[in-house]
Amino acid sequence: MTTVVVVQKDGQIAIAADSQSTFGDMRLGAIDDARWNKIFQHEGSYFAICGSAAHDLVLQSALKKIKNLDFSSRAAIFESFRKLHVKLKEDFYLKPDEEEDDPYESSQMTVLIANAHGIFGVYSLREVYEFQRFWAMGSGRDFAIGAMNALYDQLDAAGLAKAGIEAGCAFDISSSMPMTSYQLARRVD
Repeated sequence: MTTVVVVQKDGQIAIAADSQSTFGDMRLGAIDDARWNKIFQHEGSYFAICGSAAHDLVLQSALKKIKNLDFSSRAAIFESFRKLHVKLKEDFYLKPDEEEDDPYESSQMTVLIANAHGIFGVYSLREVYEFQRFWAMGSGRDFAIGAMNALYDQLDAAGLAKAGIEAGCAFDISSSMPMTSYQLARRVD
């Protein structure tokens, strides 16, 4: 349970996340969590994961083990996550089953990616989306998307990301402050 957002506007890109972890009915806030930052950087891309807390270290480790992964486009991200899925199953014991009628194995995580090429979302069946303005994932996503939509014409990318996380934390019981946020410039192709 979390709130994570990505935004791009006027050549600027932002990614932000809340800091709370939730285990069933128990929450772990930043005051007690020594590693509460939900965003990590790998070779020029920022990643924020929704799903099991175990995914954070697993994905960071898997990214280091596979060379030549590319996160510069929707198609490249799909191919990179296809390679990662095999590594997750073989080396990290990923259980790929979700629903019996799913057409593909699940990677069991959703990920937002921000880099100089844009903002992207990867869902558990390796569906990859590239977003034009903003997006959010996690249990506070609806509140975050609403806030960013309402304020889009008034704020810059960093301000929109902050507003999205603040809204998620205000209304979602599984998200709380403080937040982390990173900004970068959009690459002109």
